[in-house]
Amino acid sequence: MKDIITLAIESSCDETSAAVLKNGREVLANIVATQIDLHKKFGGVVPEVASRKHVENIDAVIQTALDEADIKFDDIDLIGVTYGPGLVGALLVGLSTAKALSFALNKPLVGVNHIEGHICANFIEDKNLEPPFICLIVSGGHTHLVEVKDYGEYEILGRTRDDAAGEAFDKIARALKLGYPGGPIIDKLAKIGNKNAIDFPRVYLDEDSFDFSFSGLKSAVLNYLNSKRMRNEDVVVEDIAASFQEAVVEVLVNKSIKAAKVKGYNKIVLAGGVAANSGLREKLIQKCSENNITVKYPSIELCTDNAAMIGCAAYYDYIKGKISNLTLNAVPNLKLGQK
Repeated sequence: MKDIITLAIESSCDETSAAVLKNGREVLANIVATQIDLHKKFGGVVPEVASRKHVENIDAVIQTALDEADIKFDDIDLIGVTYGPGLVGALLVGLSTAKALSFALNKPLVGVNHIEGHICANFIEDKNLEPPFICLIVSGGHTHLVEVKDYGEYEILGRTRDDAAGEAFDKIARALKLGYPGGPIIDKLAKIGNKNAIDFPRVYLDEDSFDFSFSGLKSAVLNYLNSKRMRNEDVVVEDIAASFQEAVVEVLVNKSIKAAKVKGYNKIVLAGGVAANSGLREKLIQKCSENNITVKYPSIELCTDNAAMIGCAAYYDYIKGKISNLTLNAVPNLKLGQK
């Protein structure tokens, strides 16, 4: 059987990435041009700045990926690209490039849901991983608890009703004046802080719900900081970081374990940028071990936005006959499972 070569493009936020994969799971190249230093001075991603930088970077990133994989455009069998969710201007840069290549090379185009890409990062990490399983997706824009029934087939069990977990991390980091991106800084400080120093609320919502809510926790941390400042009392930033992180992680892990038990699975998979958080990984491993559940998660470079995960998702859509046409447009608020 002929090997299928995928060229994948990802530009949903502030990373310009291109990857080349063989048969969906073997990464021949995965190039990422990050814009973190560019957006640091603004304390977050500025959409217009991100879009302009994608335009500057994308041709060179694609060429570097092809060179590293030692392939030419003619060797490509399909082109996968993120078309949502994300920043509309950023998405359009990658999507327009992918559509132009698809047209010029006469190669099939496969539009990929960015959240689905995060799930598929695990198929690259573990070549033996197969559905079905429970997947916890945690990133700056998304917090989902999903039953992965098959490749490209999902049932959303729960999602955040307000702030995503990563969004809460960034907002607390900003309040603590820690800089951007906030998640990795809080994770680092939490390692040396006391996670039991402050009793921040754990929000579980209804007993049967797998949904998440982090806005109440965020408000509790902000109120704590304000009350300390009003009384001119010192705060221990490391303890706040550790206590806040513990409150987030505890809810994420407990809901994931409960979902696995209710649905009858013995496998939980972690995905998304916040999957790189060491506190989350450690607690999930510990709790899964106590409950005889296997846990899987991607390496750090596959947790953050990258094109390899998009290429993997595109491959599984392609072999199922799911091809996009050149009218495909960016959908900034695309939901998981929506086509």
